[in-house]
This record gives sequence, structure tokens and C-alpha cells, in this order.
Amino acid sequence: MGGDKLDKIIDAARMYYQLDYNQQDIAKKLGVSRPTVSRFLQQAKTEGIVQIKIMDPTENNENLAAELEQKFSLKKVIVASVPQYEEPIVKKYLGEAAADYLYQIVKDGDTIATSWGTTLYEVAVQLQNKHVKDVAVVQLNGGVSYSETNTYASEILHLFGAAYNTNPHLLPLPAIVDHAVVREAIETDRHIRKILDMGKKANIAIFTVGSPSEDSVLIKANYFSPADLDIIHAKGVGDICSRYIDLEGSICSEELDRRTIGIHLTELRNKEKAILVAGGRKKIESIYGAIRGRYTNTLVTDQFTAKHLLEY
Repeated sequence: MGGDKLDKIIDAARMYYQLDYNQQDIAKKLGVSRPTVSRFLQQAKTEGIVQIKIMDPTENNENLAAELEQKFSLKKVIVASVPQYEEPIVKKYLGEAAADYLYQIVKDGDTIATSWGTTLYEVAVQLQNKHVKDVAVVQLNGGVSYSETNTYASEILHLFGAAYNTNPHLLPLPAIVDHAVVREAIETDRHIRKILDMGKKANIAIFTVGSPSEDSVLIKANYFSPADLDIIHAKGVGDICSRYIDLEGSICSEELDRRTIGIHLTELRNKEKAILVAGGRKKIESIYGAIRGRYTNTLVTDQFTAKHLLEY
């Protein structure tokens, strides 16, 4: 974008949003047409020059967060206001809230371990660059798909690495293999073992929960046999790092769990910050299961989901 055009966009935004000029007056001052001013204002929002937040006085998200912290013994809850309870919109706003929280807490020497999926991708694309030293970024669980479904594992790790000025450590493996002996053989490789150990020792873990529905990235990635899917649909409310849990947070199938590559869920309990980013109608039970299993101590969710969880 040229410097002169950018100056005009910023001037138009200042006059419209800060000085209450109408678009016709702005057009006269800048020597452009009114439709051009309209395009300038739209571009200002698209480029992030103008960021609009609507504060709804009928909502008190701080109270919701405090109630969730007390009810479920969580260290930290962030409740983001979403304008509609629709999955893509919820993910976008949760991504922004989680990215803001990471900007506040990440410090020199941290190791950040992350899972993958569309929610984590929304977090990754909204991360702000932070000048920190000796930060490591590592993948928590395998994410190579057996189908054309994109897990966003590689993109997420590289975006996290770019935000914190570090080269990420990827786990270029499937999430789940056909036999436990295959997983055991893979995990004996010293390079793979090093990455898994980094994930285990990370002080910050950020992850989401999946739901066992037809549009699940994990299910669409073609990891499961019909027998696996029968177990998942009969017992599971969702997955964390590709490991399926029931409503109480217990593993649904030990056999399936033994075939899964990545961090064991019990290891999440030892994290300084185990950050669960999740919301939406389909995720309520899986979030509840994650909390019941004590796999998270920090929750980023939306106001609708927060209210549902309080009613459980």
C-alpha cells in the first residue's frame, strides 16, 4: 500500500471514528469521492488500523469467569463476548482472546506446547509478535492427516514460532496409528523422543477439545476404523490431543489410547498453564469432560458456553 494512500486511510479513519465527521465532509477534506471514503473506512477495518469492540452492558463476563473459577477450581478463566453462537464466529473471537492472553503471559525461557485444529489455527493467526528470548515452541501430538483434510499442524507451529522469534519443533507424524507396537517403535526414535520430552516438560500447553461429530477434523482425517468409531460414538464426548474422553474425563478406549502419538493427558495436569481454548454448542460436554479430568487449569471460552457450564 502506497504511503499517500495509507495516510488518507488513516486520516479518514481518525475523522470518522474520533472526530465524528460524516463521509461527505471527509470526502471534501481529502479531495476524493464519498464512495472512496467508504472504501477507505472498510480497508481500515480489514487491515486492522481500526479495531471495533462492542461492550455489552447486559453481560458481565468477569462475573461468569469468577463463577467458573470457583465452581471448577480453575486458576484462570477468560470469557470472550461473541456476537453470535455460531461455530466459525466463536472460534474467531476465542482465537483473539487466547492470543491476547498469550501476549500477556509469555516470557523469556518459556516452552509453549500446542496441539492443532481449526480453533488453534484461529489463535495462531491472531498472535502478536513479542520480543522474548529463549522461547521454545513444540507440537504436542501428531497431526499428519491420512486424507485431504487439513489439520493446520504445520501452519500453527510456524505461526507460533514467528510470533516468539524461534524455530518450532514439529512432530511430523500421524496422530493415531493402526497398532500400539507401531507407536512404540516410532517413539523409540531419539529425535521423536526429544520432541515428545519437550512437550512433556513445557510449562505452557495450549490445546482445544474436539467433538465426535461428522465435521470433526480428527474424524475427517481418516484415522479410525468402523470399530474405532463405534467406541468413540458410544462412549466419547470429545478428544484432547487426539485422545478421546468421556463426560468424567476418563479415556474411552485404552486400546485406541495406546495407538495415539503425543502427550498423555495426565501430563497436562502438571503444567504451570494448561490452557484450554474451546466454545460452541458442540463442545460443551467435551469441555466439561476436560475440566472433570483436571486436564486444564486455564479456560478460554465464550459467554454462552460459560453459562451452559455453570448450569451443569
